[in-house]
Amino acid sequence: MNEPALAARTLVVLLGDWRGSGTTYRNLADRIRLLILDGRIPSGTRLPAERELAERLGLSRATISSAYRDLRERAVLHSVRGSGSVARINPASLAREPGGRPVLLDLARASLPAAPQLPEAALAAAEALPRYLDADSDPVGLPELRAAIAARYSAQGLPTRPDQIMVTLGAQHAIGLVTRLFLARGDRALIEHPSYPYAHDTMRALGARVVAVPVTAETGWDADELIDTVERTSPALAYLMPDFHNPTGASMPRDLRERLCRVAAKQGTVLLIDETTADLDIDRPGPMRPFAVDNRSGAEIITVGTVGKTLWAGIRLGWIRAEAATITRLVASRTRSDLGTSILEQLTVLEAFKAMPQILELRQRQLRATRDVTVSYLSSRVPEWQIPHVHGGLALWVNLGTPVSSRLTLTARQHGLLLSAGPRFGADGAFERFLRIPITGPSEVTETALAALVDSWEELRAAPDLELPPPGRY
Repeated sequence: MNEPALAARTLVVLLGDWRGSGTTYRNLADRIRLLILDGRIPSGTRLPAERELAERLGLSRATISSAYRDLRERAVLHSVRGSGSVARINPASLAREPGGRPVLLDLARASLPAAPQLPEAALAAAEALPRYLDADSDPVGLPELRAAIAARYSAQGLPTRPDQIMVTLGAQHAIGLVTRLFLARGDRALIEHPSYPYAHDTMRALGARVVAVPVTAETGWDADELIDTVERTSPALAYLMPDFHNPTGASMPRDLRERLCRVAAKQGTVLLIDETTADLDIDRPGPMRPFAVDNRSGAEIITVGTVGKTLWAGIRLGWIRAEAATITRLVASRTRSDLGTSILEQLTVLEAFKAMPQILELRQRQLRATRDVTVSYLSSRVPEWQIPHVHGGLALWVNLGTPVSSRLTLTARQHGLLLSAGPRFGADGAFERFLRIPITGPSEVTETALAALVDSWEELRAAPDLELPPPGRY
């Protein structure tokens, strides 16, 4: 068996408070199913043996066996005698929930629709392609695209040369390249909490000792705690999203950026700055300012960017900005896993950059419309929720007032609505009080999805085993 195995003690932590008013085996199956659908138990992971899990949970083996059977019937678990039970998602079987209701609305993903300028850019790229047919794969990227990315940084106040840019297969790929280069087993790695799940999962997979610093939608980072944590733990790498943080929407003030650069330089901490959401401005006070502009202390800063949030998620192209020597090391490391980024996609992005001011203006209008609709709708229908105001980014990090995010997510599926529960963005079951609600869809579609969300909340409110805040109170 080559599948990664999930220890029973780890699954118990992920399960959190899973018991409800229904049958025990079905409550357990529902929570495991959510963990699989949410990605907290990756597809292909072998679940604990029935006897081991029964001992950890203090349940009978028959109860665990019934829960696993329920998961197999609902197409998220595959069991082979003698080989155990493995999480397997069958998309065709998941197209309809039990009872036959189709899943139609998606608030789990925070992705904008493709920019209308994309087809024209792709056609222009196809016309230019014959000039590149003699080119071999290049792990650093086309010189023209690297120059264009460097020029964007320079125009934003951060002088950048093309040799400081490496083109990647998206931001996720870039984050993986950097973490694998700078982290070894046992190293400390700092990350925000909540944060982008992939970054946390990658650090843990490398064997790093993860140190978390809190971020909230209301106050952002606790400056003294962040600085003290870096000074006290001296992490080898710190992963931060300082502009329209995902999922809270917070943005880091300039004075904290300067302090962080000073302490990182002193402690020898590499700052991995994720700016994938930095261009998603709605009504930010002041212009876009790359984090590295505030580095006056010589800290090593590696910046990640992408067009996946602005142009289209279907274009898998991002980049890394770093010192030229670091780019050289990243290129050498990359060639062990892949040989470069699609030339046609690079040419498409190069063409799309010509229309980027218009694209960003469109994104601003789209995000503002959906943000305002979402805030207005939820404030009037569920005033007991705490709904933050964001100046940009992908989503709202809504405080439900009570730890039921996972149960609400499961209930919503019965109403044809996909959600990502709050713990998807945390560790060890944290953030059950929170729900990420994207503001990236068309406002009219979003309102339909929000109606399903409110219906799901009202259904959950009626559950006899829950004591939810009364309507109108937080």
